Amino acid sequence: MSGKNSIPRRAIIDIGSNSIRLVVFDGPERLPDIYFNEKVMAGLGRNLSRDGVIDSASIEVMLRALRRFRRLADEMDVARLRTVATAAIREAANSADILGRIGELGLDVELLSGEQEAEAAGLGVLSAIPDADGIVGDLGGGSLELIRVRDGATHESISLPLGVLRLAAIRAKGKSALRTTLGKMVRKQRWLDQAEGLPFYLVGGSWRALARLDMYLTGYPLPIIHHYRMPPDRATHLVRSLAKVDRKKLQDLATLSTSRIPTLGDAATLLSAVVAHLGPSELIVSASGLREGLMFGRLDAETRRIDPLIAATRMEGARLSRFPEHGDLLDRWISPLFGEEAPATARLRHAACLLADVGWHANPEFRAERGLEIALHGNWAAVDATGRAMMGQALATSFGAGSAPLAQLAPLARPDALKKAALWGLAMRLGQRFSGGVAGPLRQSRLSVVGDRLQLAIATPDAELYGEAVERRHRQLAVAMGLGSEMTLA
Repeated sequence: MSGKNSIPRRAIIDIGSNSIRLVVFDGPERLPDIYFNEKVMAGLGRNLSRDGVIDSASIEVMLRALRRFRRLADEMDVARLRTVATAAIREAANSADILGRIGELGLDVELLSGEQEAEAAGLGVLSAIPDADGIVGDLGGGSLELIRVRDGATHESISLPLGVLRLAAIRAKGKSALRTTLGKMVRKQRWLDQAEGLPFYLVGGSWRALARLDMYLTGYPLPIIHHYRMPPDRATHLVRSLAKVDRKKLQDLATLSTSRIPTLGDAATLLSAVVAHLGPSELIVSASGLREGLMFGRLDAETRRIDPLIAATRMEGARLSRFPEHGDLLDRWISPLFGEEAPATARLRHAACLLADVGWHANPEFRAERGLEIALHGNWAAVDATGRAMMGQALATSFGAGSAPLAQLAPLARPDALKKAALWGLAMRLGQRFSGGVAGPLRQSRLSVVGDRLQLAIATPDAELYGEAVERRHRQLAVAMGLGSEMTLA
């Protein structure tokens, strides 16, 4: 049983064409933590294009991994274990025999169709990027799924026999063979004709490895793969870079899985071909895919609608703060100052407020750094690098780092966005000091702009709370907003 709210622990064994993976999930249904994650590279689809059979050596690697995974699931008190298999076993001539041998281990395997695999990949992206509107591309060892996502749902999809283990054989036929093959496969898909100008969401280990390489080549300062963005022409650039880079140098990169390196060139060439055919506006990496989609697909509509960023920051705030309920109240208290903000921006402010007390137990000299680190590197979903930077600026300012935009955040967010976040931080800082972190003073006071004054209206019994430190922070926020400061009693 899970240690979090007594929610049963869940797990998925994913028997893919390239790897076998066990992921154990713990915690809330909408936003579970990954309690355990392990993969074994079995290469089940390695020889399918040659003779249609999964070789015995790969089968033995798979069975050994499954025995371990089954035992681990038992030891971890997994209440719901789901085992799925995808393209390699789906297409293998000896599929029935393999499924029988897996069944002997006590595992009931769901053989996903191409449509089901596509649906799960699309839902996986939507679970972590709820407002995704574009084409999802899930590159596995045996297949490439393309899925249209919009309005929180999956729509048209297609499963193509273009998994990373099959690409070398296609490319061996000529320089443009892969692009030609892809073109023939998607030519009759009219819904893909309308994909030009939409984002393309990258799912799958090989494409994530490409993105990590791009992060290294561009000196990207944030080591978070989820929601990493690339312009479309980076695909062709990566093809060229991989043709020149020494393999030993790739192996030395700590962020790259060595098991992915042999197929990086093929994955990059396929991505370049997809970009040429679809004409996307940008490439966006999703760390969530098929396994997360299988989990998400079983949730009811109400649970699906929970904002994963707000849910995660609320949980973290409750875990690390002195006053767990304070974040929501603080956001409501400062929100009258920022009424013109778009909903997408307001939710970032809300998330920052939910984390407003996470640095209290750190060394006072390093609370700003603590807040910045949590915002930038937290296990958040549904937030891009700019959002993380704004949350980080707000928390650092709130913990005393000053109102100037932090230099290290400049590559991630525009100066105007960081200045806005710094105002959030100053307002949070005022609210924290005035209330002492407890609820009563915030509930009985009001912060608002009245004419050219930043007015703090306090209930008469709380007048004594307006001390020197509160007055100083009130004035500091007012000056930053180009206003005078005023305290009134209600």
